[in-house]
Amino acid sequence: MAILVTGGAGYIGSHMVLALTDAGEQTVVLDNLSTGFAWAVSPKATLVKGDIGDEELVMSLVKSHGIEAIVHFAGSIVVPDSVSDPLGYYLNNTVKSRALMHAAVKSGVKNFIFSSTAAVYGNPKSLPVFETDEPAPISPYGTSKLMTELMLRDSHAAYGLNYVALRYFNVAGADPKGRSGQSTPRATHLIKVACQTALGQRPGMDVFGTDYETPDGTCIRDYIHVSDLIAAHMDALAHLRGGGESGIFNCGYGKGYSVLEVIRAGERAHGAPVNHTLGPRRAGDPAGIVAGADKVRKILGWQPRHNDLDFIVESALKWERHLERRNAA
Repeated sequence: MAILVTGGAGYIGSHMVLALTDAGEQTVVLDNLSTGFAWAVSPKATLVKGDIGDEELVMSLVKSHGIEAIVHFAGSIVVPDSVSDPLGYYLNNTVKSRALMHAAVKSGVKNFIFSSTAAVYGNPKSLPVFETDEPAPISPYGTSKLMTELMLRDSHAAYGLNYVALRYFNVAGADPKGRSGQSTPRATHLIKVACQTALGQRPGMDVFGTDYETPDGTCIRDYIHVSDLIAAHMDALAHLRGGGESGIFNCGYGKGYSVLEVIRAGERAHGAPVNHTLGPRRAGDPAGIVAGADKVRKILGWQPRHNDLDFIVESALKWERHLERRNAA
């Protein structure tokens, strides 16, 4: 039996593939390589270039590899882009997820793990935010992910498709063993941008909004190390395999840091100032969002190991230096 990982050549997906292959799991990656990298996929996995919306391809992979579970990462993730191109996001994140689910149901796959997002909460009325709070996305990105959650809920009720949807907070950092990290050159992740700026790969970085109702006026986010996030996926897989109930789980540490605090962490890691410019707010950004993360610990048994902003930033900076060497070779 094997695990199918969609988007397994991307940032988070490649870490999942490493965790699965490290655990001795037979792993198949389906990725169109539009934003992912073939070299980021563990050599122990099978990489298939293709689209998750291709139901015939998905069903053929299920049959030929004996797929027992799907871990679904593939999708578009840039909030401002979703505001300017909502239909593109609904196609990529919602319509194609529906096709993937349909192929899973038709092929008899019983377990499905979905990479959702804290963006489904929008601008929460209070922090931390819990799974029981009403979703209220303020961007097409968040809405596209919420729609997929709803399809999973309904598919579970109608067809018995068991699922775990993990609502990511802000994922950052890199594999502690140095095997993978955020490799998209112009990625918009704050910590990556700060590290690139520190290394002179960008002339500077923008801080979007300084007038939020937060201690220093900048947005607050709950940053989770990518390896801890992947540990939650492995726990979710074990949970479903053991007959655990389907459900939705927040993935965060329960503590937020502001944009300026992240920049200062980058300065500590690099030992020099990070050039930044203060600017106006950006469409689709909530003032602050922090996870209520008790449920994932209680039900999935998740135990984070890297709950430290400085460690997260240091691992991200180390990966950026690795990419510099790789790209120069």
